[in-house]
Amino acid sequence: MQHFTSVHDVPAIDMLVKKAIEYKATPLRDVVLGTGKRIGLLFMNPSMRTRLSTQIAAKNLGMDAIVFNIDKEGWALELEAGAVMNGTTVEHIKDAAPVLGSYFDILCVRSFPGLQDREADYSEAMLNALKKYTGIPIVSLESATLHPLQSLADVVTIHETFKEKRKPKVVMTWAPHIKALPQCVANSFAEWTNAWGKAEFVITHPEGYELDTRYTSGATIEYDRQKALQDADYIYVKNWSAYNDYGKVLSTDKNWMPTAADLLSTNNASIMHCLPVRRNVELSDELLDSKNSLVTQQAGNRVWAAQAVLAELLKQ
Repeated sequence: MQHFTSVHDVPAIDMLVKKAIEYKATPLRDVVLGTGKRIGLLFMNPSMRTRLSTQIAAKNLGMDAIVFNIDKEGWALELEAGAVMNGTTVEHIKDAAPVLGSYFDILCVRSFPGLQDREADYSEAMLNALKKYTGIPIVSLESATLHPLQSLADVVTIHETFKEKRKPKVVMTWAPHIKALPQCVANSFAEWTNAWGKAEFVITHPEGYELDTRYTSGATIEYDRQKALQDADYIYVKNWSAYNDYGKVLSTDKNWMPTAADLLSTNNASIMHCLPVRRNVELSDELLDSKNSLVTQQAGNRVWAAQAVLAELLKQ
């Protein structure tokens, strides 16, 4: 594994899941693996779970972690090839990236989409430039299109909580929000669940919220929310803005917020959300505070997912 930016970088999902669960049982089993190694965490957007879990994971492997909030503390970076830099950008990625590559053994980066230009956002210019010019492994801490560390933790959570000898029915449902959000978590969960292949996977949302088929191919798309939730074992709740009518909020229908009543037609479904969550907008208190909620366990597994990934990259 050379980088970790999507499921396509992973040779075997089950191998990473197994390794994450092993680290959860014995966090310091490889504490010397990263001795003398340095990891850089570049943030262009706010973070809590991603930042802290990755730092803890690096520490468990003996690595020295350095965090840099580039949106607040660094120069504005230029990504365009051949740019005449007479505007607001101060440093070109072609100059910054090799320096970062000389400072660190692994470089992690978090950046969000602008939700104005779909082509620009989905080109993943920042991640691709870092891959090209740093010469070291790049880990996505969430990007314009995907959030692979979150998705790995989600798969780990389903794997360790489902005990029946059949495929679980996993439903990812759109939920309302007060503003336009990226598609990255939804894209990523769809991509990983489909690639994992160990769940009956259904995506439900109002018409107009279709995701890029590159990520959803293999899932059942069901616009009838109640039909989608029938016999569900897991309900993954997430808001996203429109992909086709890019970045737009097309619905604020409060009926799409899951409540306890929605569980009546399910297999007493477990509730998942990546956090942060807008309580009583995206998801009701009665579900978040219930025994069905896996959100804390899911967030806790972020450490072990990150540790499994970093360990694999260190072994290269």
